[in-house]
Amino acid sequence: MLGNFSDRFYKWAKGWLIFVLFILDGFFAGFLLPLIQGMMQGGQGGIQPLDLMLFATPEKIFAMIERYGEYGRPFYRNVELTVDIIYPIVYLFFFGLFISWLFQRGFASNSPMRKYNIAPLGAWFFDLLENIVIVVLLSIFPTQPAILAWILVLLTTVKWFFAGASILLILTGLVMAAKNKFKVQG
Repeated sequence: MLGNFSDRFYKWAKGWLIFVLFILDGFFAGFLLPLIQGMMQGGQGGIQPLDLMLFATPEKIFAMIERYGEYGRPFYRNVELTVDIIYPIVYLFFFGLFISWLFQRGFASNSPMRKYNIAPLGAWFFDLLENIVIVVLLSIFPTQPAILAWILVLLTTVKWFFAGASILLILTGLVMAAKNKFKVQG
């Protein structure tokens, strides 16, 4: 099954599509998500989304949920159910196709490295699971189940592991593709 995703990423790795996805990713990461975070803060400092709180304890998670307030909790929940469903799809395809495009130029078609173009799938999958837990935590507040908070910490950590791996794969692909003068390898 993962091999099918890998093959499709290679098939879809077209420069124009990657450029469109790059623009969309930039719009989300550079404009929309910072705008939403600013709206969540509502003039207060120190408020951040739960999915950016790496290695937080349940106490810190629940304290942050409380700080969101009566307006912030439903607002954040709606963001998680809309924008934070769409954005992971955008970055999944941007990273997956960009890695594939670079690896087509950096590694021979039989190289074992080429199968790692699916690493963004891990970030996407764990991001969606993380979003579900965040929506539940926001919806049931003031109830504070520590086990759900710990699950959130685990999911956030694993998501960022896959996101970091994707960045490292992009850098590796850039180096190898540059070494091969960005020519498609056989």
